[in-house]
Amino acid sequence: MYAGVESEEFTLKGEEHVTAYRSSDWAERAFCSKCGSCLWYVFLPTGNRTFLAGLFDLPEGMEIKQQIFVDEKPDWYDLAQESPMKTGAQIIAEAEAAGFSFD
Repeated sequence: MYAGVESEEFTLKGEEHVTAYRSSDWAERAFCSKCGSCLWYVFLPTGNRTFLAGLFDLPEGMEIKQQIFVDEKPDWYDLAQESPMKTGAQIIAEAEAAGFSFD
């Protein structure tokens, strides 16, 4: 499970310690090169960037925007908060609608 928070604007300090790489045709991931912590994930078809939620002191009551690839989630977890749920096929369809090809 990956819990991320979105941001279109951010300030990055210590950029010399960030290693970003394209992990697939549709994703970029970034890690701290000193400690290995996951920093962010970018869904390249849409440019949507999420930062690992555990990096921040988040406000109480912050709601889940959506759960994705729910058809692939293990049955040992369920999130208590109600939120939109999308299958992998739905996420891929959104990317294709944005002009990305998975061929």
